[in-house]
Amino acid sequence: MVYIVGTRHYWRKSWLQFFQEREPVFVDQPEQVPSGETAYIWGVDYEPQRFKANVQVVHVEDGFIRSIGLGAALERPCSWVFDSQGIYFDATRPSDLELLLNTKQLSEKEYVRAIALKNQLVQNNMSKYNTGTTASLSVPSNTLTILVPGQVETDASIKKGSPNITTNLALLKRVRSEHPNAYIIYKPHPDVVAGLRQSEDIQQQAQHYCDAYITDINISTVLEQVEEVHTMTSLCGFEGLLRDKSVTCYGQPFYSGWGLTTDTCTNPRRTRKIDLATLIYCALVEYARYVDPDSGKQLSPEETIQLLAKRRTQPKRPSAQLKLVLRQLHARLFGRK
Repeated sequence: MVYIVGTRHYWRKSWLQFFQEREPVFVDQPEQVPSGETAYIWGVDYEPQRFKANVQVVHVEDGFIRSIGLGAALERPCSWVFDSQGIYFDATRPSDLELLLNTKQLSEKEYVRAIALKNQLVQNNMSKYNTGTTASLSVPSNTLTILVPGQVETDASIKKGSPNITTNLALLKRVRSEHPNAYIIYKPHPDVVAGLRQSEDIQQQAQHYCDAYITDINISTVLEQVEEVHTMTSLCGFEGLLRDKSVTCYGQPFYSGWGLTTDTCTNPRRTRKIDLATLIYCALVEYARYVDPDSGKQLSPEETIQLLAKRRTQPKRPSAQLKLVLRQLHARLFGRK
C-alpha cells in the first residue's frame, strides 16, 4: 500500500494513472501515513520530520516532456518523475537521477536509443510544455546570440539549486556584463506570462540588458536561432543541449557538472564526465514515467513525443481554454504562487 499526501482533488486522476499497478490511499497530512509505509509527495512540500518513523518518502515532480500546455493551467501531464532520495532540482542533496548519472554505463543499444530520442525531440520541435507560436525571430548575423530563459523566482529549483544568482534581472545583468556585444534574447517563464505564477516584473528594466524580450514564441523555435543558453537552473538549458547549443549554468541544474555545460557554480558530488547520450537516457528513459492522460495507457518516451506531436496539430480543446481562464481568474483573486 502507498499513500499520496496532500494532493488536490483535481490531480487525483493523474495520480491513479501513474499508479495503475497499485491502489493508493489519499491523505491530507504527512502525520496520517502509518509507520513503515511509503508516502508520495509533490516536490519538497513537507519537512521529513512530519512523517512517522520508517516512512519511505518518494518525491514526485513533472517530467521533462510534459504536455501541450501548462501544468499551472491544469493541463494533465504525460510525464512524472519519482525519486526516493531527493528530487532532480534539489542540488543540496543526492537524487536518484544524480545516482544514475554518476554510475550508468550505456549499452550500445541504449546509446542508439538515446541518440534516436534526441533526434525525435528536435525534429518534432518538442519541449516540456510546447506552448507559443513557431514564428521566426530576426537575429543579426555575425553576432553571438544568447538566450536567457526567465524562471519563476519563488520556485524551489532556484532556492535549492542556485545559491549565488537568484533573480532573473541579476542573471540578465551578469550575462550582459560578460558579453557586452552579444545579441541577448530574454524569454520570461510561460507561467508568468500567462499570469499563473508570481515573479518580479522586470520587463522595463530588462530592456537595458537584452536586445529582444519575447513572450509568445515556442522555446524550441527560439533555441534553433541562438548559439548559447545562459541560465540559473531552467530546463531550457537541457533543451539547449539536445540541440547542440553551448550552455552556461549559474546554478546547479541536474544536467550541469557532468562536463556538458560551462558551470560557474560547481557541485562536489558530480565529478564524472558523461556524454550527452547518457544524460538523455538517464533523464528521459530511466528516471521518468509516461502515460496518456486521456486513456491512462502507459507509454514510452518515444510514444509520448508522437502523442504530443499529434495533439499539437489538433484544435485546442474548449475544456483546456476554459481551465486556463479559470486559473487566471483564480490567480487574480487569490494570488499566484
